[in-house]
Amino acid sequence: MLAILCGIFAIQIVYVSAFTLRMILTLKGEKYTAAAISMVEILIYVLGLNLVLKYVNQPACLLIYAMGYGCGVLAGSWLEEKLALGYVTVKVITDELHRYMASYLRKEGFGVTSWIGWGKDGERLLLEVLARRKNEKFLYDCILAIDPKAFVVTIEPRKLHGGFWLNFTRK
Repeated sequence: MLAILCGIFAIQIVYVSAFTLRMILTLKGEKYTAAAISMVEILIYVLGLNLVLKYVNQPACLLIYAMGYGCGVLAGSWLEEKLALGYVTVKVITDELHRYMASYLRKEGFGVTSWIGWGKDGERLLLEVLARRKNEKFLYDCILAIDPKAFVVTIEPRKLHGGFWLNFTRK
């Protein structure tokens, strides 16, 4: 019985992790990769469900099935964080008008567009920074090292087109 419980648990973790990854890839426009994962995912799901239904009168099997699902959500989230697919656009507003922030971020490998805007209390430097998702924390660290009070907002773009930085990073 222990082998069955371990099997149910492992199947659920793999299934839910694949489900999470497939959903993320679908949202990022990777439809063919997502379709391939979905074929494997459904096979795993049917195997796991079949195993649980054989032992449906055993409360431990249902509990392990549910626990495996929860752990699968955690494993899928962890996997997604490690893969960090795609890009982020980070909008920065600083009142310190550090003209060197844009050049510093470019030197660190980020794509930056900057301009001067006006807020409630006067001039502000506005930056729009493009980065790979896996570099997001490093980007935040760079921004906050220059201006710890900067207003920073992250947006995850679905599609990107043009620009020298994007062409440069794909090579």
